[in-house]
Amino acid sequence: MTESRFDIGMKVRKEVLGSEHVERTLARTTAFDADFQRFITETAWGSLWARPDLDRRTRSLVTIAILAALGREELALHLHASRNTGVDPHDIAEVLLHVAVYAGVPAANAAFSMAKKEFDQPAGGSEEASSPATSQEEDV
Repeated sequence: MTESRFDIGMKVRKEVLGSEHVERTLARTTAFDADFQRFITETAWGSLWARPDLDRRTRSLVTIAILAALGREELALHLHASRNTGVDPHDIAEVLLHVAVYAGVPAANAAFSMAKKEFDQPAGGSEEASSPATSQEEDV
């Protein structure tokens, strides 16, 4: 039997973001946002992140650049998740330099600040202490 987009998406989502984070997000899901959670699991994770043409490291760097350029707070989540995709902090610094030229110094400055907070933390810290989770955070 073929896996559904939802099942594939849930697997990828947990591998990239960490099972603990995804389980916390799902535990906060209500009838109001259940369709949205299903949508991002199937679409972002099951269709886009599961595509074979870019590896997860590359997708992670692209996502970080886009979120930094747009000034989205979800950047913290993807900076944290980059530990699961083989991205080195030096790679992120290079991407953020690119953001500075193409999206502006203020966007890159804010992203560098967020990245410094993430990478000043020990890699093996507790999930609660090292997770960027907030009550409003979604994981696209």
